[in-house]
Amino acid sequence: MKIGVLSFQGGVKEHMDHIKSLGADAVEIKDCGQLDEIDGIILPGGESTTMGKLLEITKMMQPLREKILNGLPAWGTCAGMILLANSIEGSRRSYLSVIDISVRRNAYGRQIDSFCDYALIPEVSDFKIPLVFVRAPFITHLGDDVKRLCTIRENVVAARHNNILVTSFHPELTEDFKFHEYFLYMI
Repeated sequence: MKIGVLSFQGGVKEHMDHIKSLGADAVEIKDCGQLDEIDGIILPGGESTTMGKLLEITKMMQPLREKILNGLPAWGTCAGMILLANSIEGSRRSYLSVIDISVRRNAYGRQIDSFCDYALIPEVSDFKIPLVFVRAPFITHLGDDVKRLCTIRENVVAARHNNILVTSFHPELTEDFKFHEYFLYMI
């Protein structure tokens, strides 16, 4: 199994290390041609506006969107979640628009407001797992077919619809592999 990690910025290495630790191949994705070679893709945290611009500059936006809509498993963490969302509060534009959610950027505040929490997410793990939030967004609206996976501080921070998984937090910044295992299981 080969998992691509969108490699413009953010937690690329950390995601790749987790995927490799689970016995799958991990490859950095930087252009459209590589999309045919992968079984799933992770859109990591970083800066969503910059990543969106780079998707446009590299002409990856539409091909990636089509791949995901045609079934390519995709997981967006933090900024990756923003890229996958249908709408972003306070913005007239969205990016890939492949999952029926609305998100609020930097919903918990600035970098200094970053935090770690723990949650039991039955679909992912039988025990509480660490959740690291860094300038994190959260989901403000879930479409009817989108499944809520986790709520923290009364905010939806993880959801899934078919082949698309989104998390506000950064599992790659912990030593826990449960979310990466869950993504591989989705594939």
